[in-house]
Amino acid sequence: MVKWCRVKYHPNLPYYNDGRRVTECDEHIQLSREAACEGMVLLKNENKVLPIVNGKNIVLFGKGQIDYVKGGGGSGEVNGSYIRNVYEGFKIKEKEGKVNILHQLSAFYEDVVKKQFADGVEIGKTTEPEIPEYLLNVAKKYTDTAVITIDRFSGEGYDRKGEEYDGDFYLSREEEKMVKTVSANFGNVIVVLDVGGMVDTSWFKDNDKISSVLLAWQAGIEGGLAIADILCGDAVPSGKLVDTFADSFDAYPSSANFNESEDYVDYNDDIYVGYRYFETIPDAKDRVCYPFGFGLSYTTFDISNITFTQNGDDVTVKATVTNTGDYKGKEVVQVYYSAPQGKLGKPARELIAFKKTDLLMPGESQIVEMSFDVKAMASYDDLGKVCKSAYILEQGTYKLYVGNSVRNTIEVAYTYDVEEQYRLVQQLKQRCAPRKLAKRMLSDGSYESLPTTDEPVEYNYPTLPENTAKAPQEKAMLMDVASGKVLMDEFLAQLTVSELVHIITGQPNRGVANTYGMGGDIEEYGIPTVMTADGPAGLRIDRHCSINTTAFPCATLLACSWDPDLIYRVGEAGAKEVKENNIGVWLTPAMNIHRSPLCGRNFEYYSEDPLIAGVMAAAKINGIQSQHIAASLKHFACNNKETNRHESDSRVSERALREIYIKGFEIAVKTSQPWTIMSSYNCMNGRHTSENYELLTEILREEWGFRGLVTTDWWNTAGQTLEIRAGNDVKMPITRNDTPKDYEDGKITRAEIELSAKRLLEMYMKID
Repeated sequence: MVKWCRVKYHPNLPYYNDGRRVTECDEHIQLSREAACEGMVLLKNENKVLPIVNGKNIVLFGKGQIDYVKGGGGSGEVNGSYIRNVYEGFKIKEKEGKVNILHQLSAFYEDVVKKQFADGVEIGKTTEPEIPEYLLNVAKKYTDTAVITIDRFSGEGYDRKGEEYDGDFYLSREEEKMVKTVSANFGNVIVVLDVGGMVDTSWFKDNDKISSVLLAWQAGIEGGLAIADILCGDAVPSGKLVDTFADSFDAYPSSANFNESEDYVDYNDDIYVGYRYFETIPDAKDRVCYPFGFGLSYTTFDISNITFTQNGDDVTVKATVTNTGDYKGKEVVQVYYSAPQGKLGKPARELIAFKKTDLLMPGESQIVEMSFDVKAMASYDDLGKVCKSAYILEQGTYKLYVGNSVRNTIEVAYTYDVEEQYRLVQQLKQRCAPRKLAKRMLSDGSYESLPTTDEPVEYNYPTLPENTAKAPQEKAMLMDVASGKVLMDEFLAQLTVSELVHIITGQPNRGVANTYGMGGDIEEYGIPTVMTADGPAGLRIDRHCSINTTAFPCATLLACSWDPDLIYRVGEAGAKEVKENNIGVWLTPAMNIHRSPLCGRNFEYYSEDPLIAGVMAAAKINGIQSQHIAASLKHFACNNKETNRHESDSRVSERALREIYIKGFEIAVKTSQPWTIMSSYNCMNGRHTSENYELLTEILREEWGFRGLVTTDWWNTAGQTLEIRAGNDVKMPITRNDTPKDYEDGKITRAEIELSAKRLLEMYMKID
């Protein structure tokens, strides 16, 4: 196909030359189902109640079996031709002879949910009904095995609730009553959690009346069938937690001030986020129900013969994984390190490498290999306690631990020793330092004071050199640049400032797009408008367009697979659907850190751990861009709360910013070079991220070597002129434009505007 034909003319052409379409094709639906099974986490399985075998009779309780939530709302919403709920999934298993269902009971829930939907209740927000006594008696005579489904919905623009009986983080009173009733009347109780983020797990962890718990997350279009696949043993649970599940919301350090103000959030917990907090801070360990990296299987594994080799700074760890049980399965080998406390203080454990095995039959073994750079164990000294504004390895012994969760590891015979006071890994400059953050947590649970100031953030913008290239004697088209006939600088030289600004400002929707386009659509120079589309769980097209797309599992579930190759395949498949529908930029992956369980968009994000987030995001980006579709890594940075997200100030230390909140972005940028990055709505340390020169130019481009385009998030409230000067190239989606006047007033130069336009058009060169 001729370059830009799809994005410019919107031909309704199938992806494949032979006429086959990929959008919501059977292959992608099956991939969604496979991915769902890979990321579900088995939290509990007492007395081997699971898998359900031999055509057993089961009963399904809970409105969640009908009111199934496939994913979150907002940019994460995907409109498909159907959603397979839990009841429907088990009906398929019944036809296959795997189970028998009491349809009379499920029909009751079906009627209740349909009535609530008819009354205007949204998906995932229905109320749990009381179980009729006569149905309970029928169910008790039918079987001793009950499956309870608990569902949750959250979305963009608002945060979740964390109060007792809220029906969100905690069970509602109605749900609690239903669980108690079922638990009192059935010998085998299985719980399925259809949720997008962390929830309370204390109610079942030590409850001997609840036999098994499957954390199914929000599993996409075939989620109900994938749940049945796992519970019936047609697929094996192999997911591992990418978050720490504590015994209450108050146990998380972020809970102390998450709702303190709509205007700001103080990141007082600093680098002690998730397991870094629970494994380090005194007494915090006792608050953990299920630790980071945890996940059961239907079989057991032995990790043995752990060896290591070191070549310079590169360390390779090998381990033999053996299936020692009676069922097939997969294991995830995890490598953690502990650093000496030194003057900076460190978490007790930090993930540094991991590898998931293939499917192993009983008795089968596999040697897995993982590698890392010792420099990845460095800490950032933002205050100059050892060496200011530098990544350093402090004096002492660095140890390695290998196992299958942060709690279940053994120390291996490897150490890395720093004999001098410190080893300098990377000398940097102070960037994005906090101005209002008064204190931060230390490794013993106490706090240290931080310097504060009321002085506004000011930048010393460099003077960019003007474009000295001469415009072509005859008008050049953008295709002339693509063909090599004209240089990009020559092409840009013929454009006016108004035309340049038009290029880097969002444009109206075309075709099936509903998130607008970028590029200006200037026919005079052959510049098309490239359309964009959400979102993290699949291509999002408005339902009124009558185009159904594949809903993949939510990002957190995908991360729980610990399988970057799988996520590459999801990115690749989604990008094919994006391309077929004439979209050029797919606004994914989203990868902000799970700082609090209550962030409304955690389902879009991967983990509390930056290594997991970075590796998974890089894999998806590589999959997307293999199809010559632009990925958009978002939201850069510290968008860890939805309340007042356009203006709320995330106050975070430079160390926590670099080690936790932008580390995943750094990994993804250096590994995959996304063609676009989206800045976040919020302020960070007193400045909108889209206007933050230190973040977007000095860190992102100069330190990390990012070569792509930066766009704003949609309808943000910052100023375009300051954004361009900071390195935020494109204002999305449509805006009243004062930048040409600012140019006339000397507030911005043509060179600054032209640089952003150049980055956008260079991105165009990669799209076909």
